[in-house]
Amino acid sequence: MIDLHMHTTASDGRHSPEELVSRAAAVGIRTMSVTDHDTMASVPAAAAAAAARGIEIVPGIEMTAVHDGRDVHVLGYFLEAGSAELQAVLAAQRGERVERAREIARRLAGLGAPIDVDGLVARAPAGAARSLARPSIAQALVEAGHVASIAEAFDRYLSEGRPAYLPNRGLPPEEVVGVINRAGGLAALAHPGTLKRDEIIPRLAEAGMGALEAIHSDHDEAAREHYRALARRLGLAVSGGSDYHGEGVRRAESFGRTHLPAEDFEVLRERAGRARADAVR
Repeated sequence: MIDLHMHTTASDGRHSPEELVSRAAAVGIRTMSVTDHDTMASVPAAAAAAAARGIEIVPGIEMTAVHDGRDVHVLGYFLEAGSAELQAVLAAQRGERVERAREIARRLAGLGAPIDVDGLVARAPAGAARSLARPSIAQALVEAGHVASIAEAFDRYLSEGRPAYLPNRGLPPEEVVGVINRAGGLAALAHPGTLKRDEIIPRLAEAGMGALEAIHSDHDEAAREHYRALARRLGLAVSGGSDYHGEGVRRAESFGRTHLPAEDFEVLRERAGRARADAVR
């Protein structure tokens, strides 16, 4: 089984890299990619734990881009984590997340729901490898007693259109694709069915994006076939995964069930290899 989209405590997942690998092995995953938001901090530990269990790890990430004020998530696979440009961009992204968290906290305080934002930042300072995301703010709201669950935190305060929501600032998706490519990776648009911005996909393909995440926990069969067809039309490979964040949170039921067929993974791997070879010529 192949799952190329999952998260650890380095961003907004609930499990350490070692715990995630253990859970992946338990459900039969043999090839996996840790794709934390704007950080590859968990990749070395996950790779070591996976090697001990005979599981293949694809170095990955889920980078945040911004288009028309909305987040666009771009997955990167087979990356060289030591790329100076990639690390500089990621450090800037994490710094933006800290500033965003502080502004969201100010809005929450004004709504009568203050949180300990300094505590959050202390666990994820701007220069660190861990990425501070909205689920961490949601958990802080739960811990402060303002809401009963992370879902309620998003519904009341943090989702788009809610009073404490603040859009990310960042690079446009075409530039993020370029950063991934120059780091030796292959870029794939994450969960396009939830993004609902199909009009940007041809532009991203022209910018060098190599794949489309047609298989995702939030895609029904019709969406999967739609994005498979679009990938074929644009000459893109297909990626896929559960987008697992941990037990007790959304999509947990898809872990070990939503996976990428082996034939699609081989096409993805081959395309990544060709792209890397072209980049060094």
